[in-house]
Amino acid sequence: MTDTLEALTEAALSAALKAGADAADALALDGTSVSIDVRDGRLEHAERSEGVDIGLRVLIGRRQACVAASDTRPETLAALAERAVAMAREAPEDPNAGLAEPDQLARDWDLAALDLVDAAPEPTPADLEDAARQAEAAALAHKGISQVDQSSAAYGRRQLHLAATNGFSGGYTRTDHSISCVAITGEGTSMERDWCGEGRSHLSDLPTPDFVGNLAAERTLARAGARKPPTGAYPVLYDERVSSQLIGHLLGAISGNAIARGASWLRDAMGEAVLPKGLSLIEDPTRARTGGSRPFDAEGLPVGPNPIVEDGVLKRWILDLSTARKLGLQSTSNAYRGTSAPPSPSVGNVTLTEGDQTRDDLIAQMGTGLLVTSMIGSTISPTTGDYSRGASGFWVENGAIAYPVNECTIAGNLRDMLGRIIPANDARTHLSRVVPSLLVEGLTIAGE
Repeated sequence: MTDTLEALTEAALSAALKAGADAADALALDGTSVSIDVRDGRLEHAERSEGVDIGLRVLIGRRQACVAASDTRPETLAALAERAVAMAREAPEDPNAGLAEPDQLARDWDLAALDLVDAAPEPTPADLEDAARQAEAAALAHKGISQVDQSSAAYGRRQLHLAATNGFSGGYTRTDHSISCVAITGEGTSMERDWCGEGRSHLSDLPTPDFVGNLAAERTLARAGARKPPTGAYPVLYDERVSSQLIGHLLGAISGNAIARGASWLRDAMGEAVLPKGLSLIEDPTRARTGGSRPFDAEGLPVGPNPIVEDGVLKRWILDLSTARKLGLQSTSNAYRGTSAPPSPSVGNVTLTEGDQTRDDLIAQMGTGLLVTSMIGSTISPTTGDYSRGASGFWVENGAIAYPVNECTIAGNLRDMLGRIIPANDARTHLSRVVPSLLVEGLTIAGE
């Protein structure tokens, strides 16, 4: 299929040039996904989707337009290209639009080293249903679990090929396997729920359905009888399950789009400390068997390990070609895109320096405070970093978990919060964002 996708992108580029484009790039995707949901031991939902999509970006001078289609017949590609060129002629000029220069392009890469494709046969729907049933049965075997809201298993395979008139042409494939289970304890207004979800690129790395179901049940039972915590200023420990969201706010603030608009609370922070000394945040798109890995970015630029924050100091923005040109800098090979829009900057795999203490050590250290295991909602000022989020988890007293809590809000300022985080040593290394539990002192908690 890779050869077919390559031929499809080349046909789209040829149609674009024939229609009058000065330059163009094309992204072809071929995806297969299967998901199975069970409830009460019975099949509740089964879904399979397959399809090929083509996205075409054309440029006329510094004007650009993007179009996409799932019909890949030659006549459709010709019509698609003509429509894109007509749109580009009417689009406003963007002085930063344009393809990469040929000398910027990735020339070779090692797909085998990335190991993104499971060579095992695609699981059958019966295999997935069996896995979902096992996870549900494992959760229901725990006394106190009143029901399983949903137990699911899924598989996906996605191939892509990117080509452009600057000479770039490359593609790769990735697979994904996942199992999840949502368990409930109690009834009526006293119901509490929690979940476990696991995903891997290779089935052999995926935890067993029993593991997923048991962990979902254990997490749920621990939440029985949750109540609001007290209001006040307390330390907050972000469990490893949610701590990557805190780092995600940092990554969003240093995105080229935010910096180029001046709409970021870190807009003047280049070269300054944004994390405690000794902590680094490293991006590495070349980690094997990892969801955020890829051999090149969405503009055909080479990728590799790079520090975003080094020894606490911010070293670079997250840039694609357009935002880099606007800022007078070089792309950091962080372009991402779909078929219907131009590239934009984002980041995949990152790793935050771990500490030398366990999560339990940090719970003991915090004395009295909040351990957060789930978050909802978000009110964040993009320009000041003022932060407020709904949370649930566990109240800690005398350095030990006292009782589960819900319906509370955490507030602070992200610049201050990130500057005083204390990391644990419990990060899961298979994740795209490898971030341990993080302790932050002195946040405002609104509860009772």
